[in-house]
Amino acid sequence: MRNTLLALRAGHVFDGTDVGRSGTVLVEDGVIRDVDLTGATPPEHATVRDFGPDAWLLPGLIDAHVHLCWDAGRDAVAHVASDDRDTVLDTARDAAATMLRAGVTTVRDLGDRDFLTLDLRERVPAERRPDIVAAGPPITTRGGHCHFLGGAAEGAAELLAAVRQRAERGCEVVKVMAAGGNMTPGSDALHQQYGLADLRLIVDEAHRLGLRAAAHVHAADTIGDVIEAGFDTIEHFSFFTAEGIALRQELLDEVVRRGIFVSLTVGALPGMVPPSPTAAARIGGLPDLVAKVVASGARVVPGTDAGIEPAKPHDILPQALIQLTEYGMPAIDVLRSATSVAAEAVGRSGRKGVLRAGADADVLVLGDSPLADMSAVTDILAVYRAGRRVR
Repeated sequence: MRNTLLALRAGHVFDGTDVGRSGTVLVEDGVIRDVDLTGATPPEHATVRDFGPDAWLLPGLIDAHVHLCWDAGRDAVAHVASDDRDTVLDTARDAAATMLRAGVTTVRDLGDRDFLTLDLRERVPAERRPDIVAAGPPITTRGGHCHFLGGAAEGAAELLAAVRQRAERGCEVVKVMAAGGNMTPGSDALHQQYGLADLRLIVDEAHRLGLRAAAHVHAADTIGDVIEAGFDTIEHFSFFTAEGIALRQELLDEVVRRGIFVSLTVGALPGMVPPSPTAAARIGGLPDLVAKVVASGARVVPGTDAGIEPAKPHDILPQALIQLTEYGMPAIDVLRSATSVAAEAVGRSGRKGVLRAGADADVLVLGDSPLADMSAVTDILAVYRAGRRVR
């Protein structure tokens, strides 16, 4: 009988919440069977992969906000909107492979075209791509932000039908463009697209059907309605105004009180020039905003928006984690935010983001300590997805 028990050993283990030493993760049939932190010798029949005393074992990372169908090019909108389905699906396949090699073993895709990420899940074996939590096309108004992805719906009947369609197709989350955005010609990030009644309708139906609800919102004036409507995660949470960024402390306090997850848009290649003076002013205010959100105790998870532009390639999550430490988040909390906390935010708690018996065997092996220097998340020795080594 073929031996299927794999023992991964390293000098340090981060299990998703805490750090231990001299650990062994036992993997069988794509699942973690046991985690030993006593230094005990692995079973004799196990195949042992010992990465050495300086190495770290972590759960695979989770990016809470990506766009696999977008090519991270200079005109990503034209690519995702104009190319044929097969070309866009090829983009998604390549993006998924890129993320996996960067140690990202779970993604929440919050805006595909024509449900193509569901096709990707069906066509590519699970061990060859990240686990994909899919939203399908985001729900938006006619001509609204990202309308070209195919998710336009207005009025109670259409909105209910849109939520039900996503549940029937196999999506796990509903993404709503509560306000406009910067990527769509003619859209304004300060413009509220749906009122409170419509937002509540969407959230209530999503929850009735067992789906989570995520709201895209930059506009400060719209964030209050998003909170009141009961969304599970708030994407961006940028507090944009006509003058720049203006945090409203009472809204941040309410998010903390309710325990709503804040998916902060972090991670970008350095040296990229903002497209306009307005964008430059807003981007310039983001570090201070993020630092205040992090310091508030809000349940923060990193959502990179990977794919939307050249500054955000699909392997940008490690840079996002480095950035969070620069904004004042303690390194241990950064690791939690991209593992166990993110797993809860995207609906994979217990299965992802942890190294414990019964969890999926998605494991990242680093050559050095991310607690000492978060840039260690780029020092990848190995990546395992569903127990199979993919790097």
